[in-house]
Amino acid sequence: MAYSASILTRAEARLRQAQEEHRRAQAQRREAIYQALPRTAAIDRQLRQLAPKILSAALRQGGDQAAALAGLRRENLALQEEERALLTQAGYPADALEEAPLCPLCGDRGWKGAAMCSCLEKLCRQEQIAELSSLLDLGDQRFETFRLDYYSDQQDPQYGRSPRETMGLILSICQQYAQGFGAFPHKNLFLYGAPGLGKTFLSACIARTAAEGGHSVVYDTAAGVFARFEDKKFLRYGEEGRQAGEDTRRYLACDLLILDDLGSEFTSPFVQAALYQVVNQRLIDGKHTVISSNLDLEGVRQRYSPQVASRLQGDYLPLGFVGEDIRLRRKG
Repeated sequence: MAYSASILTRAEARLRQAQEEHRRAQAQRREAIYQALPRTAAIDRQLRQLAPKILSAALRQGGDQAAALAGLRRENLALQEEERALLTQAGYPADALEEAPLCPLCGDRGWKGAAMCSCLEKLCRQEQIAELSSLLDLGDQRFETFRLDYYSDQQDPQYGRSPRETMGLILSICQQYAQGFGAFPHKNLFLYGAPGLGKTFLSACIARTAAEGGHSVVYDTAAGVFARFEDKKFLRYGEEGRQAGEDTRRYLACDLLILDDLGSEFTSPFVQAALYQVVNQRLIDGKHTVISSNLDLEGVRQRYSPQVASRLQGDYLPLGFVGEDIRLRRKG
């Protein structure tokens, strides 16, 4: 998963905090047991004193080495057995005084070799959803809350079905795309249509579902994405330039990029080049992308370039949104 450096940093900080709280809880439990069963405190002191003696006996030269080592080990095992008996008789687990990591899978490292452990992956996922929530209103934006009743059920002669049927099909496709991320036949979606028909809502649903499934997701407006590419080019030094470089790497490397509201930004040769770079590089790398726009493919061709339109037409599943402006219908 190509999580951003900021998400990973926040997740690792939360993991360290959870580990510290776990260690404090273990220490508090240990002290409570010592007070309830003072003999266990004495046993633990004896065990700590035995450890260097066992090591010394193991390194000792001479004929009595084996006998001394065996005696110390018997003493060690007898103390451990006594402590376990005291604990179980008092209703504690036999290992109640043993120090255990918060995550037994990775020993609290957060990584298993080069692979991220599930404990850190879970926190990255939560941080990513929190970041998405700061950009989107994810309160009720779920596939289950998408309102098809806002769309007319009168058949449209142009399509041979009603807007409600068309939008029901689009809803189903978007849901399958997000829930079966990586297994859906198409890696890329192009959502287009007039304003107020639900493109941003369904984009947010896709982002949320994919993120909850453990995939790295970046959601931004087209204007926001192109502005960061421009910042990267012209702010080469300083913190702002460094952050712009990190953002543009995220746009290219994340599992799913959602580019919202394409066509609303000021278009320039630089924007056209940046759009082509994003679309083309993500296709080369086999990454998933969802683009929403008020423009259809012909509008993209005229506003940007035939090369961009050709890639959208050949490698994106186009979904044309239909109906009346939902925001106006809500007010009505």
